[in-house]
Amino acid sequence: MNDDAAARLREQLTRSPGPLRLGGSEFAPQRPLVLAIVNRTPDSFYRPGVTWDAVAAMDMVHVAVADGADILDVGGVPAKPGPEVTVTEEIRRVVPFIERVRAAYPDLVISVDTWRHEPARAMCAAGANLINDTWSAWDPALPEVAAEFGAGLVCSHVGPQRPRTRPHRIAYADVVADILDRVLPLAERAVKAGVDADRIIIDPTHDFGKNTWQSLEITRRLAELTATGWPVLLSASRKDFVGETLGTGVEDRLAGTLATTAVGAWLGARVFRAHDVRETRQALDMVASIRGERPPVRALRGLA
Repeated sequence: MNDDAAARLREQLTRSPGPLRLGGSEFAPQRPLVLAIVNRTPDSFYRPGVTWDAVAAMDMVHVAVADGADILDVGGVPAKPGPEVTVTEEIRRVVPFIERVRAAYPDLVISVDTWRHEPARAMCAAGANLINDTWSAWDPALPEVAAEFGAGLVCSHVGPQRPRTRPHRIAYADVVADILDRVLPLAERAVKAGVDADRIIIDPTHDFGKNTWQSLEITRRLAELTATGWPVLLSASRKDFVGETLGTGVEDRLAGTLATTAVGAWLGARVFRAHDVRETRQALDMVASIRGERPPVRALRGLA
């Protein structure tokens, strides 16, 4: 397909911005959402094992909800290379936890970070409302699972990268064009499979299949993705491109993450995947107030 044909196809696959419907909740286009990360793994890249214990994981859920999380994102397999996690083990790690969260928070939107249809089906049956497919339709059966349960679906971009691998000398003629040429057809395919268009999110997927230069370019060109009308997920929390840009370790990447979050919010991203919920919520609220979409909690200065 030549560049002109690709551009025409992208235009055909855009839509008018509308509400995002997940579970029984409806979120207006101007409302930014915080997707709080709770990993059910012993070996996550950030603070490994902190929510491996089931009680600690539920404590984290309570804190995230109190701090302003709109969605909870639960994963049972780390993205980084490591020991195999079987389908059975992924289900064992995540499904009972989803059941406990759903019992405690009947109306909370629960997302599951998985790329395989068997765990996704078990997790949706347990109460999950969104399938966060971070590996770009590696398993083509995921849209059917989302449609079966009336769940949402994240359509992501990882280039040629396979699940749980790292990019190696990755190159694109135009990284944003490549993202659009991947995620927009995935969204259209999900609609044809029966997923409600109002339940689909697209994700440029920083770091996955990208080097740091490419993740930075995605961030500054995010408006090209939000212009499609599909809700955009920004998943930048403490990622390597932040660390490499600032020369910091994973424990010292909050400031860079929040800067990326603010830029993304200004450019129209809708969902923000975060380890640090309270700080992310405050950054998003501040951007919304600067844009004139949210009044200050109080505004007494110069008035009394």
